[in-house]
Amino acid sequence: MATVPEAQEALNRFKMEAASEVGVNLKQGYNGDLTSKQAGSVGGQMVKKMIKAYEESMK
Repeated sequence: MATVPEAQEALNRFKMEAASEVGVNLKQGYNGDLTSKQAGSVGGQMVKKMIKAYEESMK
């Protein structure tokens, strides 16, 4: 699967921002040492931010 480098960079920044907001310290590269709870918190925060952005765009 090919990815657009700019899109990958933006997604990584978005993930790091979401992790920071929920107090999870992500590092560049491998993060397999995170607990399921930590990983879920980051993913959940990303979804919340995407939903909020979509709702704002609908106004």
